[in-house]
Amino acid sequence: MKFLAGKVVVLFRSVLPLMIAMALMGGIYVVIHWSAEQSDAVATARQQQLVELVISKMQGSIAHDQESATVWDDAVRMVSQRWDREWVDSNLGSWMHSYFGHDGAFVISPDRQPLYAFLVGEPNESNAFNKIAPAALPLIDALQKRLSAQDETGTSDQILSIGESDLVRIDGRPAIVSVKPIVSDTGKIEQQPGREFLHVAVRFLDGDFLTRTGEEYLFDDLRFSAAADLGKVRSYAPIVSRSGETIGYFSWLPFRPGADVLKAIKPALVVSALCLLALTSVLTLVVRKRSMRLRESQAQLKHMALHDPLTGLANRVSFNQLLARIVRMSATDQTNALLYLDLDRFKQVNDTLGHPIGDRLLVDVARRLMETAATADIIARLGGDEFTIALKHTQQEEVEKLCDSLIAAIRKPFEIDGQIVLIGLSIGVAVASGNDADPVDITRKADIALYHAKSAGRNRYAIFGPHMDELIRTRRELEHDLRAALDADDQLEVFYQPVYAATSHEISSLEALIRWRHPSKGTIAPDVFVPLAEASGLVDRLGALVLKDACSTAREFPHIGIAVNVSAVELGQHHYAAQVLSLLGQFGIEPSRLELEITETALLDEAGVCEKNIAALREFGVRFALDDFGTGFSSLGRLQRLEVDRIKIDRSFVGACDENGGGVAIVQSIIGVAQAKGLRTTAEGVETQQQSEILRDLGCDELQGFLLSKPMSKASLRQLLGNQRLRKYSQ
Repeated sequence: MKFLAGKVVVLFRSVLPLMIAMALMGGIYVVIHWSAEQSDAVATARQQQLVELVISKMQGSIAHDQESATVWDDAVRMVSQRWDREWVDSNLGSWMHSYFGHDGAFVISPDRQPLYAFLVGEPNESNAFNKIAPAALPLIDALQKRLSAQDETGTSDQILSIGESDLVRIDGRPAIVSVKPIVSDTGKIEQQPGREFLHVAVRFLDGDFLTRTGEEYLFDDLRFSAAADLGKVRSYAPIVSRSGETIGYFSWLPFRPGADVLKAIKPALVVSALCLLALTSVLTLVVRKRSMRLRESQAQLKHMALHDPLTGLANRVSFNQLLARIVRMSATDQTNALLYLDLDRFKQVNDTLGHPIGDRLLVDVARRLMETAATADIIARLGGDEFTIALKHTQQEEVEKLCDSLIAAIRKPFEIDGQIVLIGLSIGVAVASGNDADPVDITRKADIALYHAKSAGRNRYAIFGPHMDELIRTRRELEHDLRAALDADDQLEVFYQPVYAATSHEISSLEALIRWRHPSKGTIAPDVFVPLAEASGLVDRLGALVLKDACSTAREFPHIGIAVNVSAVELGQHHYAAQVLSLLGQFGIEPSRLELEITETALLDEAGVCEKNIAALREFGVRFALDDFGTGFSSLGRLQRLEVDRIKIDRSFVGACDENGGGVAIVQSIIGVAQAKGLRTTAEGVETQQQSEILRDLGCDELQGFLLSKPMSKASLRQLLGNQRLRKYSQ
């Protein structure tokens, strides 16, 4: 018995360490398995969010693609005035498939009848429309109602027209259907609201869409399925229409980093317990690190979505959310304040020292704002050099004291790479009480107050008062009057200022200049109504008016070139080059006779549209001039790589030519570099004979200014050019 008992004890002691080791290994395996599942769950969730984002972006992309052809005067004419099926097919139909990859394109009359139909795989136009009709007609009905009501909700500088879009099923296939009106881009073609012709685009979400999406975003075996029961092996994301109906599901083999790791370590468990324990510990750490990276990545994405990447302050989205929360949680007798801040002379810093210095300056400004307003509830950067500060449960005296401190803090010199930078700060303040205040209205009032602070001389603050609303009313009235002036024929007139050869003093070209004679306010300066036109979306119509009149003048005087000023907003429109070439063809003008004067703002176009338009027009022979050279960010070094034919020397340098100082040397340097680049030069603002002689001796090609001729009406221009021809004939 004792022998047997001893044997049992020995066996127990021998097995116990193994059991403990197995239990330990089992526990480690459970931990690894759990970590792998957590990692897989996070990865799967991210892939599901990515699918939803891809579909949402595709909807916006299709509508944007449509606007490249539907917001166009030529399109309105071709579908409503002189139907040209071949043109429609090339610009609104099958071209949308070959260029953008759309699977269907349809043109619908105001009576909802299909005038043109294109659907991949369906040669019969009637069958093509019948296939999409159940999905498209409700959207067409909704859009026509919005057009009749003149509802412009959702339009912006990027979204030019309203539209309707939804996720649908067509013959069992998932698809995006987008409906857009075919409307005038200049506003010159009158269209009855609700009676516009419509354009329908269709993009199927299976087939090549699934293939490209899977390859681009690394989805393994991406498929579409009408059923929700897809098993546990595959992940899926529902495709939901805007009415809440699920039209199907995208499914794929999910990315499972945790499962892959777990599979890799199983052979090691079989080989050796000790190796397995060591390897398990390492791999557990790896899995956990991967999970942490995924969580950190999500946290970083969330932080980036709510914070300015340059300064680390809250961004516009975060600011709007926090401000709404402050207002909502405030009691009736509690006062909240919003400060709208804008840096003075910041643009000059960017223009003279460059954007890298400007970015570092913004970081330093943000740091001073946080130090000075440490007790503020929100400090945000809205973009550019605009900041906001929100204070809850405060008093006006405290707000005024903070404003003084902020202005004093920003006025102190900044030192960046040994360079002393001096800027200022203007502040607009809006004060509101209770939770009945509207965050949007508070922001609007603070913005108006900021405008008053800047108008009063900058480096100061202004608190909103009811009288400030008068400013907005006046601006709206002027915008309304400008729209009326564009519709009328007797207020806006194009004047022409001759440009003279520096040596012979003969007229070499004309510059077209717009003038506005308001029926009650008198003459309104271009520097007042042109920026208003840019801000209100009227600059396209204004520019088209000037360009059309200039083409007419060029046809009347065939031996003289015409220069037209072009806003960066105009040049940033995708259809601008086509519009210019169309007008030149309409009037029979050689493109080389037209010179478009651009400002340095056009060179800051990050999207590259301005650059593409310039390249397209230059290819046809249109010439370009850089206006007001030397007043912005350009320099003699930058001139080496500008794609222009002429530079216009700013009047500030010309005016300094007959004064003691460095004006002559600056102009001489500009002309020298221009000549080395093969560019012609024109001096603006020539007002004295001495300036004229100096510029001629320096090698300037053309002169323009009151000494030679003021801007004149077309009637006066005819008389001037007629007299010049008589003098040449008599000689």
